[in-house]
Amino acid sequence: MKKVLKLGIPKGSLQDATVQLFDRAGFHVVVSSRSYYPSIDDPEIECMLIRAQEMARYVSDGVLDAGLTGQDWIAEHENGDGTTGVIESVTDLIYAKQSFGKVRWVLAVPEDSPFKTAKDLKGKTIATELVRVTRAWFDQKNVPVDVEFSWGATEVKPPVLADAIVEATETGSTLRANRLRIIDTVMESNPQLIANKTAMADGWKRMKLENIALLLRAAIEAQGRVGLMMNVKSGNLDAVLSLLPALQRPTVSPLAGSDWVAVNTILEEKMVRDLIPRLKAAQAQGIVEYPLNKIVM
Repeated sequence: MKKVLKLGIPKGSLQDATVQLFDRAGFHVVVSSRSYYPSIDDPEIECMLIRAQEMARYVSDGVLDAGLTGQDWIAEHENGDGTTGVIESVTDLIYAKQSFGKVRWVLAVPEDSPFKTAKDLKGKTIATELVRVTRAWFDQKNVPVDVEFSWGATEVKPPVLADAIVEATETGSTLRANRLRIIDTVMESNPQLIANKTAMADGWKRMKLENIALLLRAAIEAQGRVGLMMNVKSGNLDAVLSLLPALQRPTVSPLAGSDWVAVNTILEEKMVRDLIPRLKAAQAQGIVEYPLNKIVM
């Protein structure tokens, strides 16, 4: 009987970024607006679209073998029913909706409000989607508050419908646009590939997940980097190498029957514009820039 890994893809804000990440990792995922079952060009994987908020529950229940969701929703799930230990993190994946960075859940209040710290909100109403984590955070600070679940558009609720909010942000621009001021950070979050411990106890599924994790991490490592190769006369090599930053060290290979070498390196794409003219001035020739899909560390 053919083995299949049941994998949850987060529906919602992380969906497009996740599909793009899988594509760079070598897995072509196609999402249809009419179906919750995306196709993938790997016959050993079956995908299902699940909201990130619910992913940990379905993975812990064994409905899915694995899935991608944020640390925030894992914490929300574990704060809700105490199922810590049922879910295993396969790997951290630092990417977000708009960038390759972490998301912050922040405590924010209206710009003109008198509140300066979390303690100032004693007895006040906090609106958020992250109810359990927020309640636990205020409990740790011994600040009694009324935490209400927000169904969305949380930024518009203060000051009429709530005194403050706890909301996820990457840049803070939406909060500023709604005249809100950040006064504290409740938690930082980034996506994780998680799996049910029963699935991880299966040797085939564990290897499949570890291989997926390897390729996803490699795709993230390659983000924003390019390869650069060039030919350099041996007498000019030191001058060229002094200009080159490298992921590890540049690779230098002799060219047959000549006093020329080939130099290959990996660097941040944003550096290339200024670097290529300097390499040319140092007598490098045949300079080629090429894109990277994966870097396996």
